[in-house]
Amino acid sequence: MCHVVSGQIRYSIPEEMKKGSLIGNVAQDLGLDLKRLRVGRARIVTGESIQYTELQTDKGILVVSQRIDREQICGDITPCSFSFEIILETPMELHPVTIFIQDQNDNAPQVLYPVQTGPDQSRLATPLVAEMVPRSADVGYLVTKVVAVDVDSGQNAWLSYKLHKATDRALFEVGLQNGEIRTIRQVTDKDAVKQRLTVVVEDNGQPSRSATVNVNVVVADSFPEVLSEFTDFTHDKEYNDNLTFYLVLALAVVSFLFITCLVVIISVKIYRWRQSRILYHSNLPVIPYYPPRYADTLGTGTLQHVYNYEVCRTTDSRKSDCKFVRPCSQNVLIMDPSSTGTMQRMQSEKNILDEPDSPLEGPVPYHCALSEERERLRFI
Repeated sequence: MCHVVSGQIRYSIPEEMKKGSLIGNVAQDLGLDLKRLRVGRARIVTGESIQYTELQTDKGILVVSQRIDREQICGDITPCSFSFEIILETPMELHPVTIFIQDQNDNAPQVLYPVQTGPDQSRLATPLVAEMVPRSADVGYLVTKVVAVDVDSGQNAWLSYKLHKATDRALFEVGLQNGEIRTIRQVTDKDAVKQRLTVVVEDNGQPSRSATVNVNVVVADSFPEVLSEFTDFTHDKEYNDNLTFYLVLALAVVSFLFITCLVVIISVKIYRWRQSRILYHSNLPVIPYYPPRYADTLGTGTLQHVYNYEVCRTTDSRKSDCKFVRPCSQNVLIMDPSSTGTMQRMQSEKNILDEPDSPLEGPVPYHCALSEERERLRFI
């Protein structure tokens, strides 16, 4: 025996609800207790969209079982809803349930024309064509029309158009509601041949979403001129892309080199500071270092321990004006630890050299004797 309960339970929920979100309290809305739901083995039957909801009999509530996308379920149909039935056994009862899905602004506008080269219409891209404006164009000349759609419904799908950038903002305007681009003054010879406009398409949702589109305009009177200028537009785009890449790469390299140099300088400074601190706090005695064969004299410098020197004497000037250095004997001066001994030895050497019969004075060299003999004969 089946009892169809009159009246229908209706719930209204926003789309994109998280899994497990509450839709409604079925037990309370149907006037049933939790025991009746468990004994009657309440469950959801019929309907094509029953996979989006789940009935929890232990709590008597209806929850979201998976993501609900209004555009996927209903498309352009408004209002969007889906229905199912809750069945109970012993005795059997059927309770129809209808769920209405409220639209959320989860989609950005899509630009249909001009066609953009970018894979995502919401990103700034380059159009595939360039619009032509004759030089004789008058005020209000229709250049082109930006066409965009929004798959959302209601006010979320209302679109507005705004001119964001332009080569010459005093030459063009964009219709707020229809997206028509028209001239606001006459074209003159001073106007640039290539004009680029950037139009922003924005919906009326909260928060609003937008898409950006570029429009290329060529001021020309002939089609070949349009083709040449359009080719220039493409080259400009490629050049700008390459320039941006190289600028970013150069900035990254310079930043890396700067950070590396900074780290090296700081590391060297820290290392030197630590070394100076270690030497400052060290308690080891400092032993002065003297190079080998050197000794300190009177605290003013270093002298060699052993000095080799030669004592040489010249011939007597009274006998000859020729003076030759004869081979001299070598004496070795040994440095005493004290400077007094050194000075005494030097004084004794000087006295020996000053004596007329000093053994260091030898016979006159043979060449000097010949010179004296020649002088004597010349005077005779």
